[in-house]
Amino acid sequence: MLAKRYARGTAGRAVNAAPKKLARRTLVLILGTLGLNFAGQGCHSQKSGAGPSIEFTHIPPAAQGGRERVDTISGRVRKARPKQQIVIYAHSGQWWVQPWPDHPFIPIKADSTWSTETHLGFEYAALLVEPDYHPLPTTDVPPTQGGSVALVTIVKGVGTPQLAPTGSLKFSGYDWSVRMIASDKGGTSNLYDPENAWTDASGALHMHIKKKSGSWSCAEIFLNRGLGYGTYSVTVRDTSHLEPAAAFSMFTFDESASEQHFREMDVEVHGRGDAANKNDAQYAIQPFYSPGNLFPFVAPSGTLTYVLRWEPGRATFKTFRGRSSGAEAQLVSEHEFTLAISGSGQAKLRLIFFVVASDKNPMQKPSEVVVEKFEYLP
Repeated sequence: MLAKRYARGTAGRAVNAAPKKLARRTLVLILGTLGLNFAGQGCHSQKSGAGPSIEFTHIPPAAQGGRERVDTISGRVRKARPKQQIVIYAHSGQWWVQPWPDHPFIPIKADSTWSTETHLGFEYAALLVEPDYHPLPTTDVPPTQGGSVALVTIVKGVGTPQLAPTGSLKFSGYDWSVRMIASDKGGTSNLYDPENAWTDASGALHMHIKKKSGSWSCAEIFLNRGLGYGTYSVTVRDTSHLEPAAAFSMFTFDESASEQHFREMDVEVHGRGDAANKNDAQYAIQPFYSPGNLFPFVAPSGTLTYVLRWEPGRATFKTFRGRSSGAEAQLVSEHEFTLAISGSGQAKLRLIFFVVASDKNPMQKPSEVVVEKFEYLP
């Protein structure tokens, strides 16, 4: 090859140059071979390390959820292992497993596709899970990968976010929205009807629990805007007639603050169901199961005024007999929380009369609470 290439009077130069060029070519060949080996190893590593993927083929709209607001969500899984399934969560306030807690698993078809009905939310999470996975009905934070969850893919709903329809109400000089969609506050799915909240000629707010279509229909109203730090109070007529499964609560709630447990702080009163436990009311900071976040007490019969004083790093609850929380009022109960008190954010005050899940004392008959007034002082 070299002799033929340099035959025209260049043989001497060719002989002299050949060892140098040969050395350079050998070096290039070695480096190239090494490069190919490294590249091959890199590709092989990527291939062997490439895990499953989830894609969405139909994403529902971005909308506040509710029992009657449903759509279809569907997609495809690549590289799923045998017996793995899909679990869907929709984010509306909390993350809710779909379509229902007792039907959370969605099979992956032979063509790698999956599809299910879902209630609406602002975001949707698809989880690729192992057979031993046990999904929570709700969670305050987005689902994460790990353990029996092989993969999590989260997408935003389609379009401009739509809030759920609400009714409207004027009470104690403030504008309130009235809940119209279902909620599982209390550990059971309750319907909510705007007809269950109304004011009488004296301005008092009446809140009802009634039967509707075989289910209990409850009442909830919330301020149209957040008022921030300050003193919130409600005066409520006698609740000693309530059943154990009926509960009234004044609480703060910020739908945009799931990582702060929605900035929820409650004062709640319900009927007595256990003769051994006389407590029928409580102050709570969410999460209520954390040590020190729950304070039970006895709410006596008669009209009571419940007060929440919210300050940076501090929440103080008080309950008074009668229609005043002034210096002359009789104090029934008081408790101060200083741990896990979040900033006010966009939290709005809410009043709710709802059914609590109870196998021992299930709700038996319609009920009513009357809230005479609401007051706020900065």
